[in-house]
Amino acid sequence: MNVLLQSRTTLFTVPGGDTIQVLKTAEAIREKGCVASISTELEPDLCSYDIVHLFNLTRPQEVYLQARNAQRRNRRIVLSTIYVSYREYEQRARKGLFGLLSRYLNPGQIEYLKILARAGSNFELNKGTALLLLKGYRSLQNKTIDMADVLLPNSESEMRRASSDLDRIRHKRYVVVPNAVDEQLFDPVDIESSEAAGKYLGCVLCVARIEGLKGQLNLVRAMKGLPWPLVLIGKPAPNHRSYFEQIKKEAGPNVHIVGEVDHDLLPQYYKAAKVHALVSWMETTGLSSLEAAAMGCNLVITDKGDTRDYFGDYAYYCEPDSVESIRAAIIRAYESPVNPVLREHVLKNFTWEKTAGKTLEGYKMALNSKDTL
Repeated sequence: MNVLLQSRTTLFTVPGGDTIQVLKTAEAIREKGCVASISTELEPDLCSYDIVHLFNLTRPQEVYLQARNAQRRNRRIVLSTIYVSYREYEQRARKGLFGLLSRYLNPGQIEYLKILARAGSNFELNKGTALLLLKGYRSLQNKTIDMADVLLPNSESEMRRASSDLDRIRHKRYVVVPNAVDEQLFDPVDIESSEAAGKYLGCVLCVARIEGLKGQLNLVRAMKGLPWPLVLIGKPAPNHRSYFEQIKKEAGPNVHIVGEVDHDLLPQYYKAAKVHALVSWMETTGLSSLEAAAMGCNLVITDKGDTRDYFGDYAYYCEPDSVESIRAAIIRAYESPVNPVLREHVLKNFTWEKTAGKTLEGYKMALNSKDTL
């Protein structure tokens, strides 16, 4: 099969978990014999492709145009939904005008305003943005779903959430394709800590884009007075500079803000850490949690999103809006021995080889479809 993987236009300029998912999915299906290319174009030439694999229904302004382009050229469409809901964060934790508006507007209206704001501040203005502003956020999501032959959610939990918000999804065919970890890259036996990472030996680590959704500010507050260093890896999200400045203002002497680190170097930092904390308001998976678990860290996470589908009872859970809850979970995780069963669980269920197999199952389902495009 010749496959084109497509996602948002900012996939590489503003990288996130979906960036790793796209890159690693392409790599994994190539190992299974597919010819796979990646594009962030809205309407590329598709003459050499059998399947168009789209990512990220949360950004319908781009994925809709990519789906429409594929449909017009009679190509089968598979969609990795990566469907998130920021409703709880927007209503309970977000500050400023958007936080205020979230208490009165529905989620679709809030996403509409956020896209409009990004178009102005980050110049994320393209043909799809203009179409979304004209047609509406939910409308483009539903139209995209209608065009997809098969959906590939990352968990059953994600599929339930998407179905509760979008009626069109309930009768679509789907294959759960779990997010995954590179077991060769994230192997503690083969990793030697560099001088840069080794100086943080025994730290509490957080690898995530720095923004309110990820909860680093409350993590910093929770670590005050604790005897262990906190290491933050990640760069600030474009519209969250004030949040980042507040983190720097409140950071105590045990907080180390490293900035962005190349993905291939992350294993050195995971190996140095005792605990990895990702106290997000929403995660479909939490790729950094998977990576940390594979490297032998204890995990502190929240159950907001789909994390229980991945980590079950192997992690230490907390509430993202409670500094006391985060602090208590960190202490429990740090003072507990590393549980080797967590790493075994991740490597048994969440490798890119397994992801590739499930992805190919979705491709075959789409190609065998009797529906007329």
